[in-house]
Amino acid sequence: MADSHGKHAKHGVADEGPLARTALRFTSFTEKWLPDAFGFVLVGTFVVLLFGLVTGEPLLKRPDDPAATKGYGLIDGWGLGFWSLITFTLQMAMIIIGGYAVATSGPVARLITRLARIPKSPRTAVAFVAGVAMLASYLNWAFSLIFAAILAREVARNVPKADYRALGAMAFLGLGTVWAQGLSGSAALQVASASSSPAPVQEVIKASGHASGLIPLSDTIFTWQAIVATLIVYAVGVAMAWFIAPGEGNARTAEEIGIELKPLIGRGSPYNGKQGGEERRPGDWLEHSPLFSLLVVALGAVYLVRYFDGKSFFNALDLNTVNLILFLLAMLLHWRPWRMARAVRDGAPAAAGVLLQFPLYGGIFGMIAYTGVSARLAGWLVQASNQFLFPPLVAIYSCILGVFVPSGGSKWVIEAPYVLQAANELKVDAGWMVVVYDLGEASANLLQPFWMLPTLAILGLKARDIMGYTFTMFLACFPAALIAVTLLAPHVTG
Repeated sequence: MADSHGKHAKHGVADEGPLARTALRFTSFTEKWLPDAFGFVLVGTFVVLLFGLVTGEPLLKRPDDPAATKGYGLIDGWGLGFWSLITFTLQMAMIIIGGYAVATSGPVARLITRLARIPKSPRTAVAFVAGVAMLASYLNWAFSLIFAAILAREVARNVPKADYRALGAMAFLGLGTVWAQGLSGSAALQVASASSSPAPVQEVIKASGHASGLIPLSDTIFTWQAIVATLIVYAVGVAMAWFIAPGEGNARTAEEIGIELKPLIGRGSPYNGKQGGEERRPGDWLEHSPLFSLLVVALGAVYLVRYFDGKSFFNALDLNTVNLILFLLAMLLHWRPWRMARAVRDGAPAAAGVLLQFPLYGGIFGMIAYTGVSARLAGWLVQASNQFLFPPLVAIYSCILGVFVPSGGSKWVIEAPYVLQAANELKVDAGWMVVVYDLGEASANLLQPFWMLPTLAILGLKARDIMGYTFTMFLACFPAALIAVTLLAPHVTG
């Protein structure tokens, strides 16, 4: 490690291009001053508490109606929200473990290994991981967290001089850019489904001209404007990844950080298809036979066919269904039960941060959603806006709120009633506001480590190692999104 510090002392950041210098300086700052992800949520709790007090919210207050969802004091709202994400927490933990199990199965591991051989230089490696991560997150954000992290490790093994911190940041980039515009975007799926969209939201949507109270995907993420906006952000992300990748003189490799990179497949891999430990007993045949794995997959497949029958696939897709699909796919790809059990055991540590921190984020959610903080922010937003400025202002507001309530679906429930109502008053297209919300909400993930936890666990990094790079990406990708949602806005009603 001493040699590492000596090496970096010889090569100053002045040797890099302006964007790479910026990223390195931000990274140097975050490595020194930024707390770990758990410290971030602890500090965030009291930032929101102080903000509420400064803006006039009571510390202790309970409404007369025990079923009320508004009118609480900050501490009461915190307690009410603390366990409000418990179902979501388990869903997220299962998505992480399921995604890990799929990504470490033989067929997917071989795919990752082939992809990891494509980039040949450190700069190409960083840009390549960024591009694949964003593409994967567009298809499914949960799978991309694991897939891109494992890809980044394998790329680092093949291109050992690449900056491991930059690769880690790029593995997460999809969650900070295009995921919500993709096939698993929470807000777009919610407003397209009667069972997922709350009644108050449907009423506001009806007032915007959608008689069914729903907004189909063809009016949100699949409009040409939304697709163009997504492509713009994607292109900016890949280009920035190329320019911010440091040269060899300033790169911190996995070896220098102290991370051992074992091959994903083949000799030396923990996934070599062999079961270690004690000698196999005759009674172990069940673990080694694919019979019951295939039977479980068959049961799940029949259920899914019946579940999706007569429904729009994307509208019917929810977190529980995604988890079931991941589970069945992992069972099938691992083939033998003992391999599946091993993958789940090895993937479980990646969910530890979620289990620890999600309740605290639920408390932050409660202080915003169950008090007057949310409505006060919305009032300021409408007062400061007009028809032209409303989309970018909503994107900015959504990004700020997303730092403290980092859940696209939960936060949309908070924002949707007043954001869509204000859009109706200002004659702004409701479907476009979903697109605006998505792009703003996703950008917040580059500023806080909530969703980074699974990626960081697989990479063996801490939030402070990559957030200098993610912040640099934010400085380019978020303005690109703001320009896109302003200039590509579809026609306004009325």
